[in-house]
Amino acid sequence: MTNPTVAAKSGKDGHPVRLRKGENMQPKLSYAMEFVADMSRAVRFYRDVVGLTLKFESPGWSEFVTGETTFALHPASLQNPAGKVELGFNVPDLQRFYDDMRAKGVNFPLAPKKQDFGGTLAQFEDSEGAHVSVGAS
Repeated sequence: MTNPTVAAKSGKDGHPVRLRKGENMQPKLSYAMEFVADMSRAVRFYRDVVGLTLKFESPGWSEFVTGETTFALHPASLQNPAGKVELGFNVPDLQRFYDDMRAKGVNFPLAPKKQDFGGTLAQFEDSEGAHVSVGAS
């Protein structure tokens, strides 16, 4: 992808916003996560039916080997019902990405914040209202 587009929900002109080439801020898709009602059932489905190799399984987070991008399962909640999928990107400089995207009118329900697992994440809304996580690579 030489000219990536990141759509802004509230862009000033309603058009997709583009990251300028040479800024070294191109997000890299790092994971796709599905929220699940039953972790064991979901793990069995993706391992035994779909045929993915299980990397590890726990009640709060399970991962499969899929190449460069992680496919993960996470318990569903009232905020994130079973079947919902969330994408996660990594960028070299999270604060700069956050500042640049905010300047382009992108809404961030979660500003960069240190998480319990030790990493720092932010979360923005895409053009369709989906929440997309972004962390530092």
